[in-house]
Amino acid sequence: MKRPDGKTIAILALGVLATAGPGLAQDDKRTHIDVDSYVLDAQINPDTQTLSARAEVHFLPLDDQINSVTFELNNALNVFRVVDGKGQTLQSSRNQSDNTIRVTLPTGLPKAQPAVLTFYYDGRLTGNEDSPIYGIKFAAIQNDYAFLLYPSRWFPVSGYTSDRFTSKINVSVPDGFNVIAAGIESKKLPTSTEDRQVIWSFDFTKPSFPGDIAIQKGAPVKISSSGLTETMWFRGPQAAMANAYGEATAQMMEYFTGVYGLAPYANLNVVEMTDGAPNGYAAPGVIFLSPQSIGKDVNANVLANQIGRQWWEIQVSPVNRNHMWLENGMALYSEALWTEKEKGATAIDQRMKDMAITALTVDNVPLIQTARLEDYSPEYWALSGDKGAVVMQMLRSTMGDEKFFASLKAFLAQFAWKPVTTEDFRKVCETQMGEELRYFFIQWVESNGAPEFKLEYTIFRTQKGFRVQGKISQDLDTFRMPVDLHIETEGNPENKRIEVMGTSSEFSVDTFGKPKKVTIDPDNKILRMSPDMRVSVSIRKGEQYVQISEFAEALKEYQRALDTNKNSSMAHYRVGEVFFLQQNYQAAANEFRAAGEGDLNPKWIDVWRHIYLGKIFDISGQRDRAVNEYTQAQRTRDNTQGAQDEVAKYLHQPYKNESKEKI
Repeated sequence: MKRPDGKTIAILALGVLATAGPGLAQDDKRTHIDVDSYVLDAQINPDTQTLSARAEVHFLPLDDQINSVTFELNNALNVFRVVDGKGQTLQSSRNQSDNTIRVTLPTGLPKAQPAVLTFYYDGRLTGNEDSPIYGIKFAAIQNDYAFLLYPSRWFPVSGYTSDRFTSKINVSVPDGFNVIAAGIESKKLPTSTEDRQVIWSFDFTKPSFPGDIAIQKGAPVKISSSGLTETMWFRGPQAAMANAYGEATAQMMEYFTGVYGLAPYANLNVVEMTDGAPNGYAAPGVIFLSPQSIGKDVNANVLANQIGRQWWEIQVSPVNRNHMWLENGMALYSEALWTEKEKGATAIDQRMKDMAITALTVDNVPLIQTARLEDYSPEYWALSGDKGAVVMQMLRSTMGDEKFFASLKAFLAQFAWKPVTTEDFRKVCETQMGEELRYFFIQWVESNGAPEFKLEYTIFRTQKGFRVQGKISQDLDTFRMPVDLHIETEGNPENKRIEVMGTSSEFSVDTFGKPKKVTIDPDNKILRMSPDMRVSVSIRKGEQYVQISEFAEALKEYQRALDTNKNSSMAHYRVGEVFFLQQNYQAAANEFRAAGEGDLNPKWIDVWRHIYLGKIFDISGQRDRAVNEYTQAQRTRDNTQGAQDEVAKYLHQPYKNESKEKI
């Protein structure tokens, strides 16, 4: 769902986080093995939309004398045989509730002794089956294309997102299809006219997550730019965007190579998926994009995020899900860095402000406890992604650009193709910084909550000018952070960085000109609460409730925003939207009117409130009044999210509410 400001509203199951139990915590499925490698033989039949596979799993037991092992495997796939390294058939059982298969071992496996299990299975994967991640398609076999991604668990998975592995993948497809995957590619052509199967092989020798494949018909579009060659596999209407996406991919690869160091893969395959798939997904050397994320213009945010993951997921990845902020935070921060490059410092500041709002919707789980949250849930993304990115920006501000970016390069080089921890990252940053940064990680990674600063100060005249003497207070006892002060004077402004420690920190700043105003953290570099931020966070929570049709809870959040700032046009506008969805048109009209009498922040509210009022008058049979509202919307000349196209449409013909029942 898109809002008129162009942002996608996340679905948030609020209230889950504080009580997240073993059913939600991925790391609570404790793995007793370390998977070293896979040999996967898969035969894919596009006509029947089926997969038949053999998965040979090589692993080391992490405990002594284990008598069973558990893997995650898509429920749509039927395992008909499991054998051990000696060829002995083993007993196995399925648990449909969590997509797992448990294999019983005849004798206990000794710790650290190499072992192998081979699974034989098949099934139909049309994309309409229940996904291991509810509501998102990670696997679909169609008549003319297919994609099988790691999160779909199309092969037996242990240590999801944390246990890195090498692989040899052999994929058999009908002649005329191409297979795209990570690794050294080879192809075995049919040996006879009767055998029309082609076997594509991919040998991936670095420990990572190479278990993703795509199948496409026809020839791709190859784009050579900036010394790189990007291969685009787009279909249908999206094929027209292949050149634009190829150019953008090459430009981003060149830029991020300068920021992060040499990429594990520079020449990428970019593959279109299908509706219902995630907006973007990264595999080694391959980027998958959904049709809706491709659109008529290059979606720079989605593309930058997935390209960033070539370093922050493919090259290094968290040792377990508690450290996912290093991956998801840096992927989202890659979006912000590209925005900064293309549009400047003001643009990245706005991006970070928006991320901070989302980050603060989850205020009771520390960043280092991301494993408590369900994979792909909105809370998971808000914490590991948005807050992770904001923490990176704060770390950059604390360290300075030169040392911060040197730390990123050094970290990636030192831990290439390895699992990493927050502690690993901290130590590299401290080496580059030349000083201890433990306080920063305690505050922003290991603790929850955000400060709300209070500033008190007095101005004194001195022999050389003036002195501002004051105190910064906040309520987090363990807080320590350098905080900027901006002092406006009758002459040149003064900027001073103050070390804030504990709940109260005193400061003294000398100025030549007489001080007029003192502002704490003027550029909003610190993740913190304020009256304005509380309004924004409540509105964001309300939007998330609307997405899951929890309208009563949404209205409570919007009311909290209005209790803090009754002049908030955004809060009134969102309340109006809820009443409009509920077909309570008089109440909706009142709120859209109130939105126009508020602060009109952001400005696009003005055009869209007039459009909604026009719709309300059309529904109630008052065409002249509706046309008047559409005309006022037209006069704003604001085309946010296609507003003027909407206006032109309803000036030509009245709006009709297609819904027959109240929500």
